[in-house]
Parts: sequence; structure tokens; C-alpha cells
Amino acid sequence: MLFIHNDVAHELLTMADCIEVQDRAFRDQAEGTAAQKPRSDIYAPCDLDHGYYRGGTVEGYSGGYFAVRIKSDIITWPVSPDGSWNEDKHCIAPGTYCGLVILYATATGEPLAIINDGIIQHMRVGASAALGARYLAREDAATVGMLGSGGMARTYLEGFCAVRDIRAAKVFSPTRANRDAFAAEMSDRLGIAVAAVDSPQEALAGADIVSTCTSSMTPTLKPEWLSPGQHVTMLGPSEVDDAVLEVCDVRIAQAAEGGMDAPGAERGIGHSAVAWVAGTAEERKRLPAPKTGGRRSAFRLPDFCDLVTGRAEGRTAADQITFYRNLGNQGLQFSSVGGLLYEKAVAAKKGRSMPTEWFLEDIRD
Repeated sequence: MLFIHNDVAHELLTMADCIEVQDRAFRDQAEGTAAQKPRSDIYAPCDLDHGYYRGGTVEGYSGGYFAVRIKSDIITWPVSPDGSWNEDKHCIAPGTYCGLVILYATATGEPLAIINDGIIQHMRVGASAALGARYLAREDAATVGMLGSGGMARTYLEGFCAVRDIRAAKVFSPTRANRDAFAAEMSDRLGIAVAAVDSPQEALAGADIVSTCTSSMTPTLKPEWLSPGQHVTMLGPSEVDDAVLEVCDVRIAQAAEGGMDAPGAERGIGHSAVAWVAGTAEERKRLPAPKTGGRRSAFRLPDFCDLVTGRAEGRTAADQITFYRNLGNQGLQFSSVGGLLYEKAVAAKKGRSMPTEWFLEDIRD
């Protein structure tokens, strides 16, 4: 049994490998040989009078591995002076986080590893954004326009460079220092020209691939900022609204939407697609109002399985605007990338060894 920490994951994982194992896992799901459960969250009151506790899990099986990813967060929704608001999170104190992936071998049931989820989280999301670009962006796509300059934006751009011959990128985020730092770091890391710009319109103008990577609770894209031939993707569930989807010619979701019928279930609390909420009526006032009407969008999108099996068409013309909803399939992502990381750690003799016996018992459940 291994404990695999973030520094080992950073050393061993490559974007190219993460893209390939996720592509395989998603295709296996289309063939019925991989399976997952959608992310679900439980909200409960916390000590902050302006926040809420959120515990979340995803589960998936692919390639001989079963993975459970568990998160424990205190969530707040700070509002900026301009009226925009975001979802923020921490564990215990701002700047610290707790996410763990527990990995099992399905051949024997053996527990194999407990893994910090930080590096995996960034790599798996960037890799899945890259999958959307692999299947939907123009083959000659060479430029990227990005909104957001955080950790996810870094892996998104790295992923795009892994599937297309990207030569230049532009980035906008509200804080100049952050976008300048992003441009300098990613130019050096990827060997391409990355420029920090002063408006979202400037970032997206002329870009072949458009990406929004923020924690915003409100839409970050406007349809008039898009132009023919672009490929569009996102990070958070609130960044793209129906007005943007309306101008997209091809719309593909990474995963089909799951149902929900348990008592206390809510759709669209904060960034949670599915949540179960506890708390008094007064405590629940701390939460953002849930999305109503049972669906968050008027569009029902075909998913990745539909795309790769031919049930849905992808890009068929260079001037089409394509959209990839980069949400869902988290269980498959953690099982595939977690299994990959475990194999690499064993081969490299990395990670901290723990006796497997610590995690076994002689009492039947």
C-alpha cells in the first residue's frame, strides 16, 4: 500500500499520458467496459456564518482500477466590488485543502494507494479539456485565447499544446499581476508566445481555441466575442450560459447528466451539479439559491460516448463553432489517472510504503 503525495505525482505524470489514459477510459465507457458514478456533494453547516461545509465524492472503474475521490471543503461565495462573485474553498484555513484518492485493484480487491488529489485534479481536468480539443478543434488550430490565469488555466494550455500545434496564446484575468505571471511562466514552460492582455475581448479575438478557466458564479463569455471556426471549452458550470450555446454549431458534453431523486437533493447549488443539503432554514440562507426547473440549460447535449460511437456528429466544417462541456466523468478520470500514477510510482519506487494489513480487517461488514 502506497501513500503518493503531490510531489511524486508532479514528477511522474505527463500531460500526454493523462490524455491517453482518459481517452481510453472514456471510450471504454462507451463500450460498456468502464463505469462511474457522477459527482455528488453533501452540504452541512460549518462554523463560518457566511459559508457552508461541502463533502464530495466521485467513484469510477477503468482498466482494472476502482477509485474513490473524497473532498472536504469549507465553501464561501465572495462578492467583488463590481458585483461579480466566485466560489472559494479551503480546509481548516485559507490556503490549505484536503482531497484524497483511494485506489483499489479490482482483480483482487486489494487497496493499493492513497493519493493526494491536487496534481491529479489539475492534470485530469486539463487532459479532458485537451480531449475536447482533440476531437472538435480545427486540425490547424494554432492560437489560444484564455480567460483565467490560475492552476487549471495552466494545465488547460498545456493540454491544448499536447493535441494541437499551438504557437501563441493570449490570457486575460482581472488581476494584472496574475495574468503577467501566467504569461511569463507558460511562455517559458511551453516554448510558445503567451501574452497578457487587458480585456476578455482582446484575449479571445482571433483565437482558434477559446477557454474560460475561472471559479465564477456568473457567465464569463459573451456570444458576440466568438467568431466562426473557434472551439470553446470551460471549467466551471456557470461560466457558459445558453446565450453562448445558442451560437455554437456543435455542442458536446463530456458526460451525460445523471438523475437525482433522494430526499434533500438539490440541483445547482454553487458549483455542485448534484447536492444533498442539511441545515436549518436559517442556515441554508448562507447558500446560493439553487437552480430551478430540473435542468441548468435548455440544451440537452450529446456526450463523449455519442461522439466517439458516431451517434453524434463533431466538427464537419472549418467555420463551425464547436463547444465541449468539460464536466463529468470524474470517476473515470481518477481511476485512469490514479492507476497510471500508481504504476509509475511502483516502477520508480516512489511514494511512502504502508503495510496493507493496516487497511484490512477480519470483521465482515
